[in-house]
Amino acid sequence: MRLLISFAALFLSVVLLQLSTGGVGPLDALSGLALDFTTAQIGLLGSAHFVGFFIGCWFAPRLMGTIGHSRAFAAFTSAGAIGLLAHMLVIDPYAWALMRVASGLCVAGCYTVIEAWLQAKVTNETRGRAMGIYRVVDMGASLAAQLLISILAPASYVSYNLLALLCCAALLPLTLSRLREPETPAAPRLRPMLLIACSPLAAAGVLVAALSSASFRMVGPLYGQQVGLAVDQIAGFLAVFVLGGAVAQYPVGWLADRYDRRWVLIGLSVAAILSSVATAMTENLDTFGILMTAFFFGMTTFPIYSVSAAHAHDFAEAHERVELSAALMFFFAVGAIAAPLMASTLIEVYGPPAMFVMIAAGHALLVVFGLYRMRARPTAERRTAYVWSPRTSFLIGRLTGRSRDRDGNER
Repeated sequence: MRLLISFAALFLSVVLLQLSTGGVGPLDALSGLALDFTTAQIGLLGSAHFVGFFIGCWFAPRLMGTIGHSRAFAAFTSAGAIGLLAHMLVIDPYAWALMRVASGLCVAGCYTVIEAWLQAKVTNETRGRAMGIYRVVDMGASLAAQLLISILAPASYVSYNLLALLCCAALLPLTLSRLREPETPAAPRLRPMLLIACSPLAAAGVLVAALSSASFRMVGPLYGQQVGLAVDQIAGFLAVFVLGGAVAQYPVGWLADRYDRRWVLIGLSVAAILSSVATAMTENLDTFGILMTAFFFGMTTFPIYSVSAAHAHDFAEAHERVELSAALMFFFAVGAIAAPLMASTLIEVYGPPAMFVMIAAGHALLVVFGLYRMRARPTAERRTAYVWSPRTSFLIGRLTGRSRDRDGNER
């Protein structure tokens, strides 16, 4: 309880930030439909978000070093609020794409500040509990953000104004906190080839995880609308995807810590192919059936990033943890930038099921590559602990790295 109270301000800022920035993606998709944007233009908005996210991951540590954590958090939050408020002032998909860059910048920057603060305050004894609470808070707020769109009218100034108010409210807990600002962490070097050197399969797994997650979360509302879901049902469609991913983390982690992680990745991808095929056939299902396919899709695709990260860390040294986490997120960002635009274009040309055909094809390639890598290299001699890895900022490696080494050494 003392730990929870000491971090209450940080966690409350996470909740408010996630409600705001987590709601803008599906709201933008539904608003774009109401304003007659093309499906490709709606996909562009999702891709633009991840462009801003990647820029923010690298810019945030440097800004914190210049003006401090609280001021940097305020600057990133302001960028997100401006992007939200400007939506209904300029009705143009390409202008909205620039606004979504601002939203992505806000997400990456604010999470970098929060995670730098957490890293400075936790100890080896409290790290596991702090990260557990952090994941629950973040995932719970993400789930609530998907449900929030059921009460937000598309293409409405009031809806975007409400999200902007939540974004501004995220300023209050952290900036009014009496916690002393920590020292500025050094920005990790970007070494994408480090991930390739550690595990080519992990790099492929992260790309496929981005293909699945970014497509579903950014273009999923478009898919739901085209298969006949109402707005509140689309909110549930997105929420059960997040819920399925959260539920699957613990059993998948148990399997990944006890069996060859490559077999776990291959098994997840085979299940993801089946879930993609089932979800592509939702036009013939009732609402409950559609929600169940989305839940199963989240269960099979959400943990792939964490399993891939754990497999890569098996081949890394302790001093490479932070840079490896940065490389993992670099590959995820690359896949997430391309995925929404690809998915929306396929939907426009071939219809709603085409998005899940694309995702299934990505997982099929991962299965083939995984089988090839199992013949090319034996499994790791040293196994690190499976860690549920949030895709929030490059500094997440500082929070999870010691947990991997400590738990791994206890085996």
